[in-house]
Amino acid sequence: MSDKPPSQILFVTGKLAEPALRRTLGELAPRVGFEPHVAVLPITVAALLTAEWVAKKLTVPPGIDRILLPGLCRGDLDSLTVSTGLPVALGPKDLRDLPEYFGKKSGPPPGYGTYDIEILAEINHASSKSIPEILGIARHYRASGANIIDLGCDPGGPWRNVGDTVASLVAEGFRVSVDSFDPIEVEAALAAGAQLVLSVNGANASNAKRWHETFPHVEVVAIPDTPSDLDSLDRTVEMLERFGVKYRLDPIVEPIGFGFAVSLGRYIATRKRYPNAAMMMGVGNLTELTDADTAGVNVLLAGFCQELGIHSVLATEVIPWAHSAVKEFDLARRLVYHAVKEKVLPKRLEPNLVMLRDPKLFAHGKEALVELASRITDRNYRIFAERGEIHVMNGSMYLRGNDPYELFAKMLSQDAKLDPSHSFYLGYEFAKAVTALTLGKQYEQDRALSWGFLTVPEVTHRNPAI
Repeated sequence: MSDKPPSQILFVTGKLAEPALRRTLGELAPRVGFEPHVAVLPITVAALLTAEWVAKKLTVPPGIDRILLPGLCRGDLDSLTVSTGLPVALGPKDLRDLPEYFGKKSGPPPGYGTYDIEILAEINHASSKSIPEILGIARHYRASGANIIDLGCDPGGPWRNVGDTVASLVAEGFRVSVDSFDPIEVEAALAAGAQLVLSVNGANASNAKRWHETFPHVEVVAIPDTPSDLDSLDRTVEMLERFGVKYRLDPIVEPIGFGFAVSLGRYIATRKRYPNAAMMMGVGNLTELTDADTAGVNVLLAGFCQELGIHSVLATEVIPWAHSAVKEFDLARRLVYHAVKEKVLPKRLEPNLVMLRDPKLFAHGKEALVELASRITDRNYRIFAERGEIHVMNGSMYLRGNDPYELFAKMLSQDAKLDPSHSFYLGYEFAKAVTALTLGKQYEQDRALSWGFLTVPEVTHRNPAI
C-alpha cells in the first residue's frame, strides 16, 4: 500500500451546482483516491464563468495540488495558472460526467479499434453515373471505412466506360472490384486495374482461366449456381484451383422470409468444407431488404462473420435507411473483433453505434429541481427534461408539464418581456426536450442530443440575456 497522501483537488463551481457537486464528490473521491475541496464563487451559473474572472475571485486554500474548472468555463487558463501557481484544467461540461472524467467509466480500452474484416462498398448502377459522380461516392465510402470500391454493373450489354472509370478510381488510390457477369466488362475493368471480380459460378468460371493468364493479380468471388446448391460451389472451386485462380467463397445470405436462417447455415457448412478458405458475405440482402435501422443488423452480421472467419463483406447504401451502412459496419467490425479476440461482451465498448436511445440517463430528481428553482434569482431560463416532463424555471417561475405548447402559453402569461428571438430559442430547446423524452435520451440545454456517430455538434446562438 502506498504511503503517498491523496491528491488535493480544488473544484470551482457556482451557487446552483454546489449541492450536486458535493454529493457527486462525496461518492467519487473515495473510489478514485483524492481529497476534494469546493470553491463556490459568487455567481449563480457555473457555465458563465471565465478563467480571467475566476483568477480575480478565487482564494486557494493551502495544500491544493491542482484546480479543476467547470468544462463550460471560457477564457485562457494560463491566467489562472499564473495567479495561483498551480496546474489548472477544465473538467467535464456536466458534473454528472465527473466519474468518467476520473476514469471510472466504460468504453473502448487502450488499443481498441483493430479489425480484420474488409469492406467492399458497392456503387449500384455505376454504368448510369458519370465518372465525377462515381468518384464522389467512392470518396464518401472511403471516408466511411471502405477498403474496396465495387462497381455494380447493369445487365443488358457491356458498359463501354468501365475501363476509364476504373482507371480514374485507381488513379486516386482506390482498390476496385467489378460486379459483372459480362466478360467484356470484366476484362476491360481488369485491364484498367481492378483487382477482384464478383462473381463466378458454373456459368462463367471457365473465363477465370483466361483472366488469370492475362492478369495474374485477379481474384474472384465464387458463388453457388443457385443459393441452395453447395455442390455447385464445390465444382466451381475445383475448377478455380485447377486454373490457379485466387478466390473468396460467398454462399449468399438470403433475405428474411426467403431462406435467411438456412442461408446462414450454408456459411457454417462452407466453413466446415473449406476451413482455410477466404470467405465473403453480401450484407445488403438484410440491410436493404428489412424494415429496420441498419446499425443493429450490421453488428449482428459482423459478429457472425467474425466468429466464422468471414473476412470480407459487400455493403451498399441504396435505400434511405441504409445511407450510413458502410460507416456502421466499419464501427461494428472493430467492436466484434475486440469482443471475439478478448472474449468479452460487445457492450459499453462502442458508444458511436448506440444512436436511437442513450445507454444511460442522468436525472436531477424532484428535490434537486425544486432546490434549483428556489435558488435562481435571474430571468435566464433553465430547461430540464426528465420523469416524462419538461421543467422550465427562472427567478420568477417554475413550470413543468409534457405539453410544450401549454408550457409556453403559461410562460407568455407570466413573462411580458419574451421577444421573438427568445421565443424561437425556447421553442428549439423544447423540441429537443420532447424528442429526448420520447426516445429516452439525455437532454442538456444548449447541447446537441447524442445520435452516436451521426451526432452533429450544436453551435448555440443563444443570447445570454434569455
